[in-house]
Amino acid sequence: MNITKNIQYIGVDDTTLDLFESQYIIPDGISYNSYLIKDEKNTIMDCVDKRMQDEWLENLTEALADRTPYYLVVQHMEPDHAGCIALLAEKYPNMQIVTSARAVQMLAQFFPEHDFTHRTLVIKEGDTLCLGQHTLQFMMAPMVHWPEVFTTYEQSEKIFFSADAFGKFGALMHDDEWDCEARRYYFNICGKYGAQVQALLKKVANLDIKTICPLHGPVLEDILGHCLSLYNTWSSYQAECKGVFIAYASIHGNTAQVAHILADKLREKGVRVSLSDLSRDDMAEAIEDAFKYDRMVVAASSYDADVFPPMHDFLHHLQLKSYQNRKVGIIENGSWAPSAGRIMKGMLEQMKEIEIVEPLVTIRSTYKQTDAEALDALVTALL
Repeated sequence: MNITKNIQYIGVDDTTLDLFESQYIIPDGISYNSYLIKDEKNTIMDCVDKRMQDEWLENLTEALADRTPYYLVVQHMEPDHAGCIALLAEKYPNMQIVTSARAVQMLAQFFPEHDFTHRTLVIKEGDTLCLGQHTLQFMMAPMVHWPEVFTTYEQSEKIFFSADAFGKFGALMHDDEWDCEARRYYFNICGKYGAQVQALLKKVANLDIKTICPLHGPVLEDILGHCLSLYNTWSSYQAECKGVFIAYASIHGNTAQVAHILADKLREKGVRVSLSDLSRDDMAEAIEDAFKYDRMVVAASSYDADVFPPMHDFLHHLQLKSYQNRKVGIIENGSWAPSAGRIMKGMLEQMKEIEIVEPLVTIRSTYKQTDAEALDALVTALL
């Protein structure tokens, strides 16, 4: 795939991996993106996971033709992007590695049997590197989403190599809508680091960008404004949509029934509602929806004088991803000593700018008509 006449996509799709980072379901696979800039000093922008090294090397060799790479730019040291560094260094012994000072430390950690010191060019914020007709401008992006990360702007063709920013789940062979899987990717991979993403957005705000080349997902050209706007919303922890996300964890189905009754009551009021069964649905999608909507209700059974574990896991994930700035309602179920509400409230109170609305609704075993008043009161509080 040609990005421009002299910049070529050489990445690969991985459709056999079941879990990205051993935790995120990827039914449509994942792409590991890598790019070649053809110039007086041919430059490779990142490599790929060693799972796909053979196919990637074929792409690289074909793109290079009879040329050799002068530079390998390593923007991010995570193994899905840096897994082939040693292999490439052995294949091209005169190639220099361009990376950040923090990444140099990681090179020694990931490849202890190799000494790259004599062939490493360390760059810092604002540095430029002339390749001939192309000039690379480097911008540090620490914690987006590792500390060594930087991004690169190619000045002549106005291409922004964004590292993991603007990434998306899904192999490139699946030409689907960007928002959903980009959102699930962002909040689960980068969600904790909104302030750092905001800092990067400020750095690139004045650049004339025609193309964004991320390390996962499609090359972005026609929807740049849309993508940048969503990243600003996501990284500032603002809700993308008005509505209520109901996350429930039910042992025997009774708490699930209450969650669905609440959903119906909210819909009757014209509220947009999304539900997730935390025992069965993809946790990463539940995290995505929690951030997508401006309100949330958590409903869970009591369990071992605590809360049913799927709900505890969900709230722990939200804590890790810096969930904040939302209005949240609570429903607990308990047959003899309800405890779920207390635990959920305590976990939510540890998060930033969370408004917990009253009443905290307590269900005793099953929903009864006498519970309708409390549920209606919760609906009113959420409006």
